[in-house]
Amino acid sequence: MTSPEPLGAVQNRPSTVLETFPNPAPGRDYTIRMEIPEFTCICPKTSQPDFAHLTLEYVPDQLCLELKSLKLYFWSFRDKGAFHEAVTNEILEHLAGAARPRVMRLTGKFNVRGGIYTTIVAESRLEGWVATAPVSLP
Repeated sequence: MTSPEPLGAVQNRPSTVLETFPNPAPGRDYTIRMEIPEFTCICPKTSQPDFAHLTLEYVPDQLCLELKSLKLYFWSFRDKGAFHEAVTNEILEHLAGAARPRVMRLTGKFNVRGGIYTTIVAESRLEGWVATAPVSLP
């Protein structure tokens, strides 16, 4: 966990630093779901921008991801050339490495390119973790 910037400081550039904070309910499995509808990176073949809607879902263990650092982290990909498969797996690796969740899934729905939509789903699980059985409420 890194120290936050001083109160009133404005971060106006991308960053690869991922901040975390203690999970307020580490004894319970619960899901954190985040939508990132404006993700961009660069196509390594054409140098044209690629746009994607990312969905991040995770069950935290001891740490949660801090939202502002997450926003700046995603911004850091704006000028980076990467294939859809590579960037989705790279992001998952960084996020799971920082937060060490029980389970994390990242879904990248990339906009059409050459008439083809691409969706990439990558997942990371804490070894030995078993999901609790879902409860169906009336």
